[in-house]
Amino acid sequence: MRLLFAGSPAVAVPSLDALLASRHEVVAVLTRPDARAGRGRTLAPSPVAAVAREHGLPVLTPTTLRDPEVQAQVAALGVDAAPVVAYGVLVPPALLDVPAHGWVNLHFSLLPAWRGAAPVQHAVMAGDEVTGASTFRLEAGLDTGPVLGTLTETVRPRDTAGALLDRLAVVGAELLVRTLDALEDGLLVPVAQPDEGVSHAPKLTVEDARVRWDHPSLAVDRRVRGVTPAPGAWTTLPDGARLGLGPVTPVPDVTDLAPGRLRAGKAEVLVGTASGAVRLGEVTPPGKRAMAAADWARGARLDEGTVLGATTQGQR
Repeated sequence: MRLLFAGSPAVAVPSLDALLASRHEVVAVLTRPDARAGRGRTLAPSPVAAVAREHGLPVLTPTTLRDPEVQAQVAALGVDAAPVVAYGVLVPPALLDVPAHGWVNLHFSLLPAWRGAAPVQHAVMAGDEVTGASTFRLEAGLDTGPVLGTLTETVRPRDTAGALLDRLAVVGAELLVRTLDALEDGLLVPVAQPDEGVSHAPKLTVEDARVRWDHPSLAVDRRVRGVTPAPGAWTTLPDGARLGLGPVTPVPDVTDLAPGRLRAGKAEVLVGTASGAVRLGEVTPPGKRAMAAADWARGARLDEGTVLGATTQGQR
């Protein structure tokens, strides 16, 4: 089949690579416009655009697909299907039926669970033991189209959202190729998503990544892993400055620390929660790079009884 691949971030690159190695022909790539990145804030292409240009593929970077000229440009490609992986731009109704086999989206959850922009992050924060990936045909609703294929993936006890997403990106790429093969061979029957089991995964904000120490240690652990690496967990120091947090380890048998209260030893730093405590891993102090929590605590010369996130207590 002739394909138009739509994707932008690094998580979409394994799918583009797999399609380029498949029996199908990627005739063009649709991705977000170049954006400013890095300390120099220089314009840089999306990871998908960079790979596409390495392979000499035409790259389309419209800011919207609602422009009639852009729609005509897409239609003129004459593609049979448009696989989509984290493209980031809404496909309008006028384009949904342009490819004969539609826009085939790879989504990193077992639909109808975790519809939305951050399915992996929400799965980790919710404590799901199993997640997966789904391919489905785009329609007007948000991740509501008929499912074409699925696979499952175990959520490991210490998975961050980033680690889990990296695995899903690789196995999901294989699922996407199998789906397109089966579509071309006429072997797929789309299955409508059930009305039961729907959950939503909206994009996470920086405020969503703030740690609530008045939650149980298991919930704190899941929250931190779910927002790692982005937006990145954080709390506040007594002076109000932000302290970035890497993954933590629940220590349920420590019960004498109030929520947010810090205890720094020679080899570890513990923080109390509503139930038990957590051991801090790496932290990122204001204006500095990430470092081991014990090293930070020694250099910071914290007062006995320091409380982190004191202004957040009682917030949900």
